[in-house]
Amino acid sequence: MEAQNLVKEICPTTTQAYIANGALLVDVRELDEVAEVAFDVPNIISIPLSEFENRFNEIPKDKEVVIVCKSGVRSLRAAGFLINHGYENVVNMKFGIQRWLEKGFPVKGEIKKTENNLGCCSSSSCC
Repeated sequence: MEAQNLVKEICPTTTQAYIANGALLVDVRELDEVAEVAFDVPNIISIPLSEFENRFNEIPKDKEVVIVCKSGVRSLRAAGFLINHGYENVVNMKFGIQRWLEKGFPVKGEIKKTENNLGCCSSSSCC
């Protein structure tokens, strides 16, 4: 049986430290989702999961990369794909932009009030 590389996961609070250290965020949500509300960070690119296999080479291998999406599921798939294609500095942001919004981190766009399905507390500690 082949060895499987596991994806490291971090929360939005830890993602803030990665961003401060120059990490690149890769948002794998579809373009209509990004148009509604987007992460407001300096180093971000959008590669929808539907285009990911054809465009993943746009992601530099020499940078720390945090993969993000709405809830952390699609980004986990994308992060695993990158690791299996030779990327070493890749992490997944668990809970996605949903938790990012709950934490009050910066976004662009109109935030729609939705029912909280995550059961998240509003404390400032890491998720």
